[in-house]
Amino acid sequence: MSEVDMQPIAPLEGPLTIYTAADSKAALLQLIQPELAVEIDLRLVDEIDCAGLQLLILAKREARRLNGQIVLTNPSPAVAAALELSGLASELGCSSREPNIGEAS
Repeated sequence: MSEVDMQPIAPLEGPLTIYTAADSKAALLQLIQPELAVEIDLRLVDEIDCAGLQLLILAKREARRLNGQIVLTNPSPAVAAALELSGLASELGCSSREPNIGEAS
């Protein structure tokens, strides 16, 4: 990959689920441009399911196809838990930085 220009941070918020998949997909794909790196901040995603994980995978693959990059940062506790349970943390390049995910507050 050639040198990639960095796009400002694009935050996602609210649920990233099957119920919001169509709108979320459109928003994510709109961010992807050829040879552009986009940082997606996930700290405000309060719910995620398999459809949401599939959208993140789709976005990463589409960016790669266009010689760009999607960088996922700041996973919320819900996102971190879903990534760990699914085993997709390394695939998506987003590791949990939230301590004590399984503990109740």
